[in-house]
Amino acid sequence: MLKEIITAVQSYFKAHQFIRTHRLWKWIIIPGLIYALLFLVSMYFFGKSASYVIEMLSIKTGLKAWVDKMQSSLVGFFFALGGIMIWLILMLMYFSWFKYIWLIVGSPVFGYLSEKTESIIEGKEYPFSFKQLMKDIARGVRLALRNALWQTVYTFTLLILSFVPILGWITPLVALFVECYYYGFSMLDYSCERQKLTPMQSIEFIGKHRGLAIGNGLVFYLMHAIIGIGWILAPAYAVIAATLSLYQHKEE
Repeated sequence: MLKEIITAVQSYFKAHQFIRTHRLWKWIIIPGLIYALLFLVSMYFFGKSASYVIEMLSIKTGLKAWVDKMQSSLVGFFFALGGIMIWLILMLMYFSWFKYIWLIVGSPVFGYLSEKTESIIEGKEYPFSFKQLMKDIARGVRLALRNALWQTVYTFTLLILSFVPILGWITPLVALFVECYYYGFSMLDYSCERQKLTPMQSIEFIGKHRGLAIGNGLVFYLMHAIIGIGWILAPAYAVIAATLSLYQHKEE
């Protein structure tokens, strides 16, 4: 799996060269600007909401009053640390929901970019078909809803575990890798669909090569650390990198 993660990470550098060489910027910048704006607005309100949920839980459960009564700096430290862990889990959960909405809305662009990438690599054109486009969008929506459901189940489980001392400290990291896997899954599925894999076959195939999905999603999230430009480039780079990594895997 480690080799596949490395392959997926390297594919982002190849994607950058690929975009420059074939002048695909117009398919990167415009959707990227829309995504960046939606991401900025959503994260602001998500952050406010997560803070409110944590404050409400601590007051309603009486935990805040108990910590104040203890007057212990150590207890206060663990309480604050636990609050941070829960906040991170909630933010990842909120972001995953936002991500799936974006995947559904942006599926025509992502599908085109993946197809364009493969057509350039193989030197052949895929004829445009509106009927096929609708089928691709419907497939993307079904898989996005399926993945959103499973990821929400896993995230809620991790949210409960985040209340457990010490064990809860690693839950944000586990949640991040789950998030990376499901995002990378969506990016890889565009190529799987062109190989005529059914949704179930795609799920099985990507499950066997989860390193490609995790690596793709991991770099996607790391790009968000580059404020502004990273938000704009992340979605399109992810789908092109996923296509290149899967093509390389097929050749090997």
